[in-house]
Amino acid sequence: FCVHPSSSEGFGVAEKIVLLTFISAVILMAILGNLLVMVAVCRDRQLRKIKTNYFIVSLAFADLLVSVLVMPFGAIELVQDNWIYGEMFCLVRTSLDVLLTTASILHLCCISLDRYYAICCQPLVYRNKMTPLRITVMLGGCWVIPTFISFLPIMQGWNSIGIIDLIQQRQFNKASNSTYCIFMVNKPYAITCSVVAFYIPFFLMVLAYYRIYVTAREHARQIRVLQRAGAPTDGRQHHPDQHSTHRMKTETKAAKTLCIIMGCFCLCWAPFFITNIVDPFVNYTVPGKLWTAFLWLGYINSGLNPFLYAFLNKSFRRAFLIILCCGDERYRRPSILGQTVPCSTTTINGSTHVLR
Repeated sequence: FCVHPSSSEGFGVAEKIVLLTFISAVILMAILGNLLVMVAVCRDRQLRKIKTNYFIVSLAFADLLVSVLVMPFGAIELVQDNWIYGEMFCLVRTSLDVLLTTASILHLCCISLDRYYAICCQPLVYRNKMTPLRITVMLGGCWVIPTFISFLPIMQGWNSIGIIDLIQQRQFNKASNSTYCIFMVNKPYAITCSVVAFYIPFFLMVLAYYRIYVTAREHARQIRVLQRAGAPTDGRQHHPDQHSTHRMKTETKAAKTLCIIMGCFCLCWAPFFITNIVDPFVNYTVPGKLWTAFLWLGYINSGLNPFLYAFLNKSFRRAFLIILCCGDERYRRPSILGQTVPCSTTTINGSTHVLR
């Protein structure tokens, strides 16, 4: 992300085969999974009605670009133990890496804010807050803000001020005659980049999901109090409470799903960002292979989100099954006017009529 040291120790033949197999699986999983998410939302009208899914589609697009524009070149350098594409493309590839991975966490931050307004505020407040214009502005910010810590400083060389000699020393390995795409950062840039790209959004997400948890727990307590007080059992009188309870359960389940997604992101990227700040203060002594492991642990997150949607979200799971099964009718939502309503027959004036 903000630091891209390559491993100078190299790998053996057996290690390279294992790495190539594993990395290919990660790239393929990320490409197919994120494409599936985008196609599902585009084809499913019900998914398009949910405002949160606009952020999810944009997030999937960012992860797809990571798997297409960033991962393959990193895999080639890792397996070949050499960078063959020149210094300028190294800067472009690193800038894309910082841009796209920062965009991913900003999308998750926007999703948490969207869920906060939907669950913790009244429906009217949510409609006023999450207007199409505001959603567009938030999505634009998810893509524009990362440029200020990616292409702008990297192309200007702000990250290398004071450590140029060390970077040049590590870019070329005389023993193996290999060149590396080294991206090291000074202390100010490491702190600024990590705070903007990870720590501030992470704090906002934790705060939002904590408020969601407190709200859901309070609603559950109120429902239990009403039940113990002997609320009316008539179905027509109890219908509004049942509707509110069902809505709260649905929103809470969605929030839990997004919490798990955010948790996976943090588990994947936290080791990298912690090391990213620590390394400049320990004279850049973190081993290259450890950097590589943390970096690819973060890349794995780009392929995890689609599988989390499939296993934890019923609407996405149904949409995925329809796409993968070529529109099989078994997985489509039952129509209100469909044939799922129970039928019975009766005889009137000698004629048999079907009652629905």
